[in-house]
Amino acid sequence: MDELDLIRDRAETVGFAPPEQLAPARERLLAAARGERRHRPRRWFWAAGASIGLAAAITAVVALAPADQVGIGPAVAHADPVKVLTAAASSALKEPAKPPRPDQFLYVRTEQPDHHVREVWFSIDGTRDSLIGGVKDGGCRNGKAPMYGTNDPRKEGTLQDCAPRPAYRTDLPTTADAMLAYLESQPGGRKGDVNAMGKSVYNLAYEQVLQPASYAALFEAAARVPGLTALDHVTDGAGRPGVGITFPVPPGSSPKAKPVVLVFDATTYQFLGTTDSAVTVKTYVDEVGQRP
Repeated sequence: MDELDLIRDRAETVGFAPPEQLAPARERLLAAARGERRHRPRRWFWAAGASIGLAAAITAVVALAPADQVGIGPAVAHADPVKVLTAAASSALKEPAKPPRPDQFLYVRTEQPDHHVREVWFSIDGTRDSLIGGVKDGGCRNGKAPMYGTNDPRKEGTLQDCAPRPAYRTDLPTTADAMLAYLESQPGGRKGDVNAMGKSVYNLAYEQVLQPASYAALFEAAARVPGLTALDHVTDGAGRPGVGITFPVPPGSSPKAKPVVLVFDATTYQFLGTTDSAVTVKTYVDEVGQRP
């Protein structure tokens, strides 16, 4: 490991202090340089020792200033969950608001750490047959939907009662208060169950499309959930780096229970997925099986 590697390594682990403390650190760095000039004849010793001293001095500077002020990557260390989710809400509002056509399909490609890929085609208005992996899902027309994948040839294609499940959601709240109440009304979303709340947030952001205002309300509502923690350096299911927001499991849960960890881009705060599954493509197509 050379001195630059040492600096980078230290930059990822040291804490941060207010920028106004940067000036004393700069003075120490300059003093070290002036002292070196007074001992220039001992050049062989400077070559070995000055690198260590320089690394230590720069480490002090890094410790005193946010990373983005000294040019060592984005300042995501010690991330705060409320700030991250609030930034995610602001990012969501910048997404294009043009709605898809009712006859289109939402195509979503997701990837897991073992490189397993999942592809789905969901009907935008819920009236057309969708495709989930390799299994058809009947669209709901006039209150009836065909049954597929029943493992019973006699039932295949028969009609059952239904209600349309559109992939493009226009029925969701656009304020944080209303969205929080909606999340708490969902199955398993009782007040105080933080993990269930995280799953509800995940389900809405994952393989559905919301209006930008509803996306923003979703993340603003999540920011009000108590007990969240931020993880500075995580990767999503596709290995992309980001900042994680953990929705912990309730007290008394099974040791095998895993918290929901949503992953956001550390620079744009765009939702990437979870540590177990990443959304790598999400767009509209004109027919089932079509890829962008």
